Amino acid sequence: MSNLSRSSLASNSQSATSPLRLLVLSNGHGEDVIAVRILQELQRQPNPPEIFALPLVGEGRAYEQLDIPFIGSVLNMPSGGFIYMDGRQLARDVRGGLLQLTLSQIKAIRRWVSSQKKLGNRRAILAVGDILPLLFATFSGANYAFVGTAKSEYHVRDEAGLLPRKSKDAGWENFSGSVYHPWERWLMSRRRCKAVFLRDALTTETLKQWPIPAFYLGNPMMDGLEPTFSRQKFYSQNIQQQETVRPFVVTLLPGSRPPEAYSNWETIMIAVSALMASFQQRDSIFYTSNTVVFLGAIAPGLDSNILSQSVQSQGWRAESASPIQLRDPNVLTFKQRNAYLLLTQQAYNDCLHLGDIAIAMAGTATEQFIGLGKPAIAIPGNGPQYNLGFAESQSRLLGSSLILIDQPAEVAKVVQSLFKNPDNLQIIAENGERRMGKPGAALRIANCLREKLG
Repeated sequence: MSNLSRSSLASNSQSATSPLRLLVLSNGHGEDVIAVRILQELQRQPNPPEIFALPLVGEGRAYEQLDIPFIGSVLNMPSGGFIYMDGRQLARDVRGGLLQLTLSQIKAIRRWVSSQKKLGNRRAILAVGDILPLLFATFSGANYAFVGTAKSEYHVRDEAGLLPRKSKDAGWENFSGSVYHPWERWLMSRRRCKAVFLRDALTTETLKQWPIPAFYLGNPMMDGLEPTFSRQKFYSQNIQQQETVRPFVVTLLPGSRPPEAYSNWETIMIAVSALMASFQQRDSIFYTSNTVVFLGAIAPGLDSNILSQSVQSQGWRAESASPIQLRDPNVLTFKQRNAYLLLTQQAYNDCLHLGDIAIAMAGTATEQFIGLGKPAIAIPGNGPQYNLGFAESQSRLLGSSLILIDQPAEVAKVVQSLFKNPDNLQIIAENGERRMGKPGAALRIANCLREKLG
């Protein structure tokens, strides 16, 4: 056997036994979080891939909990990644260096793939988000998989058929038979695309009409939401009796992006005041309720002092005790009449699980709350994220579980209506699970990636 043949065999053998080099592309904070959940499951497995990352939008702070290198530049843009909401945001990003950043990221991806190829390493790309990371992965020259987080057939249809739409331009979303347009489907049907993971079963079945390796293994957004308490402890032996005496809990979700979240909080506080006033009316179904608790799930990046000032301006006073104990030593507690309002930046999961209903002006948090089988009331804000267009799109995505209102004062009427109809609450619970999926998706996707990417 020639030296060349021996060298070729040795190279092939080394390539077959060496761990996979995986580059992860994601475009937004929510997408970064989903990517991290999948990567954590991959890292727990024997002989895990060697992982690299390139967040295409923002600084990729979610990756800080993983010991993996970035292969290129990251930069916060003025829009925070919400350029599709407003053309003016795109213009601001272009002035802020978006084009230069994108070109440098394309070069970084090509450089990484080329270097791995020269070393004889097995290489693949995991794209998480929308068409941008998918496009970069397709033209990288490496095998790739795609986790589609942004689009769902529920935006245009449900199991019964197409949704009625007021806008004349709405047909554009589904002009080719799917919310994924022909050029996106082309990117997903290339030979080097080994797997496409969709966020719900309806979208997956739709894409299977084309030669796309589509899988529905759940939605990683529902992973990592376990509460700190056990349900048995919260609801012990006499459940029916406890239901009559336990507080009615409203979770408040203002979003995570300043300064928008502060403006959202002001709107939410108007809704809270309207709800409080309705509880004092004798014809209210909550008139005899002992206690009402509002749980403010506040992102760590927000200033709780700004929010607490808004709370106190609405007549709430600081309080030391609360009927609900959260595992947050820095929780801020306020009281007004028979109601308590808690602000926490460390008990997000518990706020989702404890809430009977949410007043929401958030993206991911609203979807997670609804995925737990609960109704949420949404109030469109001024954006750039949670504006009327986003809220209307989210209401189609989440169906009957999300009730969209025009004014914060309307929240009281909606709450009254919801809890007068227990059968409707059961329908909402089933709808939320169907549209958002069960926990464990990250592990199932990780297992499939190992199989499909080798």
